[in-house]
Amino acid sequence: MGDSCPHLAILPSLSPPKLSQSVHREECTQCFDNQDLPVGIDVCLTCFNGGCINEDRHHASTHFDKSTHPLALNVKRTQKTRPKRDDKEPPLKRLAILEEREEDKYAHQTVLKCWGCGGIELPGAMADPKVKTLADGIMQSMSSARQSEVKAWEEEILACEHTLTLDQSSSAPIPPSGLAQCKNCELKENLWLCLTCGNLGCGRQQYLGIGGKGHGLAHFNESGHPVSVKLGTITAEGTADVYCYRCEDSKIDPELAAHLASFGINILTQTKTEKSITEMQIEHNLSFDFSMTGEDGKSLQPVFGPGLTGLANLGNSCYMASVLQALYVIPAFQERYLPTASLHALICPEPLPASCLDCQMHKIADGLLSGRYSHPRPSDSETSEGPNFQEGIKPTMFKALIGKGHEEFSTMRQQDSEEFLGHLLKILRQNDKKKGSETVDGVPQPTEVFKFGVEQRLQCGECKKVRYRVDSQDVASVPVPAKEKGTEEDGKKIYEPVEMMKCLEMFTGTEALEYHCPSCSKTVIATKQNRFATFPDILVVHAKKFQLVNWVPQKLDIPVLLPSGDVVVLDGLLGRGRQDGEVELPEEAAPAPSLPEFNEAALGQLQAMGFGLIPCQKALLATGNTADAEVAMNWLFEHMEDPDINDPLVLAPSGGGAAGPEPSADQIAMLADMGFTSAQARKALKETSGNAERAVEWLFNHPDDMGDDATSSAVGDVSVPKSTTHPGGSATLPAKYKLKAFISHKGPSVHSGHYVAHIRHDDLVGGWVLFNDEKVVKADGEEALEMLKSLAYLFVFERAT
Repeated sequence: MGDSCPHLAILPSLSPPKLSQSVHREECTQCFDNQDLPVGIDVCLTCFNGGCINEDRHHASTHFDKSTHPLALNVKRTQKTRPKRDDKEPPLKRLAILEEREEDKYAHQTVLKCWGCGGIELPGAMADPKVKTLADGIMQSMSSARQSEVKAWEEEILACEHTLTLDQSSSAPIPPSGLAQCKNCELKENLWLCLTCGNLGCGRQQYLGIGGKGHGLAHFNESGHPVSVKLGTITAEGTADVYCYRCEDSKIDPELAAHLASFGINILTQTKTEKSITEMQIEHNLSFDFSMTGEDGKSLQPVFGPGLTGLANLGNSCYMASVLQALYVIPAFQERYLPTASLHALICPEPLPASCLDCQMHKIADGLLSGRYSHPRPSDSETSEGPNFQEGIKPTMFKALIGKGHEEFSTMRQQDSEEFLGHLLKILRQNDKKKGSETVDGVPQPTEVFKFGVEQRLQCGECKKVRYRVDSQDVASVPVPAKEKGTEEDGKKIYEPVEMMKCLEMFTGTEALEYHCPSCSKTVIATKQNRFATFPDILVVHAKKFQLVNWVPQKLDIPVLLPSGDVVVLDGLLGRGRQDGEVELPEEAAPAPSLPEFNEAALGQLQAMGFGLIPCQKALLATGNTADAEVAMNWLFEHMEDPDINDPLVLAPSGGGAAGPEPSADQIAMLADMGFTSAQARKALKETSGNAERAVEWLFNHPDDMGDDATSSAVGDVSVPKSTTHPGGSATLPAKYKLKAFISHKGPSVHSGHYVAHIRHDDLVGGWVLFNDEKVVKADGEEALEMLKSLAYLFVFERAT
């Protein structure tokens, strides 16, 4: 049958995947069907997209219809039976990170398929050398999921002074691969090459877990040579595991190829044969079992079914999982992404679903809401004690895409769930704006349900004139006053509980501030008050229960008590707008532009070369105003003949582009505490050269400027749209809200610890459900639930009818 397929003629044009290419061999890119299912996954031999072959979703067939890539490799994986341990075997060392290879745990079956011929299998073609090369390349490549995780960890690895100033004292070639061994023992794996002298020493057993006596470290202690590279991790693309013993951390060697050439190693011929520290660090991190939050030892009852699917922890991803669970219980998100999931797979114009945000949002909806993946994990007779939870779906592709280009969400570090919610809503709006899809099949953007207007009223304390502005927000960040009432036995502080309504009233309270009144033409004490201009369909309340300790936010366990029945009524917090008899403050002309602060060292060097002041200033502005005088000098040499080189500097008028210096985080936080968004605060400070008083005035003079004109999307270069005339939401009363979900946090800081979500599922299991990563259980008794509610970090209320 293999010889009868006409599409085999394209085999010579196909190539195995490169190290930098994503190979989706573990899971379908448009649903969570994976290689462990009986039918497996089809991996396209042209673009390495992974597609399921389920009769209802048929994403592999859809991929062929859209791409016309006919040949695919079907991959199935089955778990091997683990040999039972002998009772006489010594116990495993707890601290060792065992390098258990995938082939030790699983068996894989592969077969060539042709979708150009209707999806037929071509088992006879597997003997073809070209097919075998392609299949081996796919199976030996790092999966896209693991590649994303490794990349997220490696983004934190930088060069150090020791790799940048490496002095090589030897250039003798080392023995070829397979013959090299540690200088001080017989080990031939886990070998580290000293990049200074070429010494080969084995690694440390307790860290790498594959055998080692620490002779590489001993060499550093004796010689002081700090930088070594792990031989089995060198790739033809120039990457490798480089470790600096002096910094005690993994580092990057920018000149690795040249340094390896000194010892006879041609980097272009290298093949990776061992796991790097990064890969094993990920495995160790994922093996940590998070205990159930707030448990007293009792086992909670696992629940299964539609809307009750867990999200597996990818390594510090609980902040993302808790937010996704809370979002997809909202009807607007369900209506936007679940019914149209199959249709979108057919009409999506993106060639690779893993790079399409809409595809991944539909995929998450299908995974969480369909119920197909909500079932107990396969039981293991040796480890079947206790509740049998589900495996949980892995949102790896979604995390890689939504974090792309973001300095925090692209990493594997723990993050703040409220910050992630804001980032996700922004990216979804940018994506819809880019595609021009305000609605899909008449369904509006789901992010609109969070929007509401905040009315800000500013009144001069002397002339009593007023200015109003309305800003659109998605989250009500409310202050939570901290009042200590004692300490526990372990020294932990205990705080007085605070009513939720008191926090909301403080959010809409009045405060005094210094303000340069354009009517009085002097600095006065003004009052500012926030009120709700409109109310959202979904109200998210962010309880700001933390304080800054050495400029690091430390979380405080202050109980926030909800009203009876978890219902809040906000009618009394609605703003009234400008009243009869109130006189508006006059508009003030934007302040005159001022010269930026030039780098004094670079400016002095340029002037010392004989250049005039104005050309030097222009050169610095054109080259980033850095301390690198050489770059500015080269610019001057290229532009000395410009006719306007000596003309006075022409500065952009204030308000035209926020070209001032980048404000500090403290300045932005100060304005944010006054009710402005971070984007607004940043632009106002840049427009006023960092003057906080003038920045407040600028903000009230530009009520429609959201400050986002320079912000670009992580999923395509699309500017954030300016605020519309309507802030979203409705001023209709009554404004009654009932708690639908809450996200809790345990740990000393919002950037560490663990997040879980509680969601009300009255129609499913008659109460509250706890989502703790992949563990989905019926919440504990009423007393424990009330305690967890009071310590929540984010509250999600839905408007009651």
